[in-house]
Amino acid sequence: MEFLNPPFMQRALLAAVLVGVIAPAVGIYLVQRRQALMGDGIGHIAMTGVGLGFLLSTSPVWMATAVAVVGAVVMELIRWYGRTRGDIALAMLFYGGMAGGVLLINLSDTGSNANLTSYLFGSLSTVSTEDITAICLLAAFVLLVTLGLRRQLFAVSQDEEFARVTGLPVRALNLLVAVTAAVTVTVAMRVVGLLLVSALMVVPVAAAQQISRSFKATFVLSVVIGTAVALAGTVTSYYQDVPPGATIVLLAIVVFVVLTLLAAPLARRRGRRSEAALEECTLEVPASRPATDELPVRP
Repeated sequence: MEFLNPPFMQRALLAAVLVGVIAPAVGIYLVQRRQALMGDGIGHIAMTGVGLGFLLSTSPVWMATAVAVVGAVVMELIRWYGRTRGDIALAMLFYGGMAGGVLLINLSDTGSNANLTSYLFGSLSTVSTEDITAICLLAAFVLLVTLGLRRQLFAVSQDEEFARVTGLPVRALNLLVAVTAAVTVTVAMRVVGLLLVSALMVVPVAAAQQISRSFKATFVLSVVIGTAVALAGTVTSYYQDVPPGATIVLLAIVVFVVLTLLAAPLARRRGRRSEAALEECTLEVPASRPATDELPVRP
């Protein structure tokens, strides 16, 4: 347990736990909405916030959060009103965010390409006490939204039209999902990196869906998988000196492959149990009574 002794590893492990919990908690709604790549786009936009933080000598995490939230709201507005030109507008927004981050960080006196790389792919040694404070506050907001409004968010993610008919504020909830996704991206960038955070939001959910049969089970299992791979990847990065973000994502993909291979036998076993239960119900019906005797016959 020597990896717990260095202070930077204690901070990194705490950040990894928080990221492992909140990334799938938000990602499950994005997967339901068929917006699995939304986190990737927000990560590109957040790069401008990181560069702006270095340029203004402020916290890159908080600045990236502000820029990512604005970008997520713009993305949602484009989705509503963009129509045929929406994909072009989103592409310019994503690539402009990446280019802006590279330019701003090189214009700053304290930033460099090395600093940018740590935000792009994650870095254990650069997680500071200030970062931990920001990550804890932002993670608390994400958990409050994803757990407190889970029924409403699930309804909107499944069928917007039905949710609108039932009286739910669909547009406000969609904006809330976008903002929550933006906050999650900035929370995870110190551990996983902006370019890989989308994978941690999506892959654990996809892995859980292979064997779970309900939204609740998928939610819980995806959080367990996300937390496990985040911790395992962080510890592996410490001992093997490999990038934590890449290690975490590859471990998540391994879990997805394993659960996919287990899904077919589990499905066959469930099928046999269903058939056996159906046969038992059939045997309980008396064979001597005709089907017409089930209802009274009127004269």
